[in-house]
Amino acid sequence: MSEPVSPTPPADRYGTARAGQDGRQDGRRPLGTGAKVAIGAALAAAVGVAAWFSVEQTRRDPVTVEMVGFDVRDAEQVDVTFQVHMPPGTTAVCEVEALAQSYAQVGTVEVPVGPAEQQTSTYSVTVRTSEEATTAVVESCDVPDAS
Repeated sequence: MSEPVSPTPPADRYGTARAGQDGRQDGRRPLGTGAKVAIGAALAAAVGVAAWFSVEQTRRDPVTVEMVGFDVRDAEQVDVTFQVHMPPGTTAVCEVEALAQSYAQVGTVEVPVGPAEQQTSTYSVTVRTSEEATTAVVESCDVPDAS
C-alpha cells in the first residue's frame, strides 16, 4: 500500500509574496526614525505618569498597614499583630477591630503608632471583646491633623 500524501494547494492559489523595498518577503517596511522616536517618547511619558501617580498616592496617604495575624485568646480578648509602613518620624493612630462570626464589631481599640526610626514597624495589641471574636482587622491608620 502507498503512504498517505497530504494535499498541497497550488503555488499561486493565495497570490505571490511581494518583496518590499528592503528585500523582505512579507512586504512590511521597517520603522522609520520618526516612528521610533514617537514610540520612545510615548513610553517615557507612560513611565512618567505612572511615577507621578505613585508619588501622589504616597503623599496623599503616607501610612499603609498590613495584618500579620491574630489570636483569639478567649471569649473576652483577641491579640492582634500588624505592621505599619510610614515615613520615619511620622505618628499615626490605627483603629483595630474584633469581629464576631456575623461580622458585627465586638471590640475596638485605637492604637497610637510611631514615631519610628524605620519605615516599617510591627505592633501588637490586645482588643477586649463583648463576646467571642472570630477575626480581627486593622480598620484604618491615619495621621492626626496638625491643628
